[in-house]
Amino acid sequence: MLPWLLLGLGSFSNLIRGETPNPWFGAIGLLVFNSLYVSVVFRSFDRTARDSRATRWTLVAMGLMTFGLAGAYGGSWLLFLPLFGLACGSVLRGRALALVGLPLTAAAGGVAAYHDGWGAVSVAYGTFISMMVTAAILTLSETVVQLRDTRQELARSAVERERLRFSRDLHDLLGHTLSVIVVKAEAARRVAPRDLAAALGQVSDIESVGRQALTEVREAVTGYREGSLATDLDRARSALAAAGIEPVVRQSGPPLEPWAEVLLGWVVREAVTNAVRHSAATRCLITVDGSPERIRLTVTDDGAGAAEDSVPYGGTGLKGLTERLAAAGGSLEAGPVAGPVAGPGAGAGTGAKDPVGQGFRVTAELPVGAASATGRVRDTAYPEW
Repeated sequence: MLPWLLLGLGSFSNLIRGETPNPWFGAIGLLVFNSLYVSVVFRSFDRTARDSRATRWTLVAMGLMTFGLAGAYGGSWLLFLPLFGLACGSVLRGRALALVGLPLTAAAGGVAAYHDGWGAVSVAYGTFISMMVTAAILTLSETVVQLRDTRQELARSAVERERLRFSRDLHDLLGHTLSVIVVKAEAARRVAPRDLAAALGQVSDIESVGRQALTEVREAVTGYREGSLATDLDRARSALAAAGIEPVVRQSGPPLEPWAEVLLGWVVREAVTNAVRHSAATRCLITVDGSPERIRLTVTDDGAGAAEDSVPYGGTGLKGLTERLAAAGGSLEAGPVAGPVAGPGAGAGTGAKDPVGQGFRVTAELPVGAASATGRVRDTAYPEW
């Protein structure tokens, strides 16, 4: 932008050779014009400064000086009109450029025609082209910068999403698996003195759970873990029984889609893990109710609900599950049960209750239509993967 000031060398030469009337007026005008041009150009490359009122008023002052010098002297001073077009193109964008472009071109052509006749065509054309090309080039440059910044932000966001997925999957996988291993190890230690066969059965379960955990961790690392609700329910029964908690599982409704089994499997893992670790419960009821519109999973234990709510249910586990279900249009609620918990003796669908005292309940709901539209789910929080 600055080298174009060389167009003013002709006017400067006229001043030096004394060919300009009122040379002091011309010299001061030349100095003011150059100062205003440099100021406008430098401010145009900062968006905040470019859009400020000060820059617009500076451009107006520059326009008055340009037309004053060109109208007073003509000749080589007419070249200040294309320079002013450059300055306008560096500052104005969009609608403002369209409103200024044609009137400025017409005014430049009129002043040039007064001094130079048909030579006004080249001056008007130069003013218009310099303004539009400058605006186009600078707009393209700004767009490239914005695209580069957006690409970098998307890359950072993708890395953050992957970190979130990895940390959440490891928490949900290892938290549940290690709890099962600890519970079964304790059960093996308790029964070993009186029933070696039962202890060996628990040790065999520990080996099986450990091998499965290795497989799931590898799948979580690569982001391709698929789940089975039936498998998670079987593990939940085993973990609860090993911890001395009576498991009761009820399922009703149509078969679930794979994406729903993955999500509900995570919920079963986390809820059962917290029940085994913190509830001191004697019974745990797991219910899966499916309908054409919604799927509901509840995990209810008869343990110390308030104690459970103090730490684990406000931690990372259920927070991550809430994000998973919310991404699929579902919801997750966890808290103490207000009334008696229905025990395993309750009749399904009859309204009968087998009160077993206060407890804690985790409820997960998924809308079948909205969630199934996401299709194949690799990571439920980010279905596009």
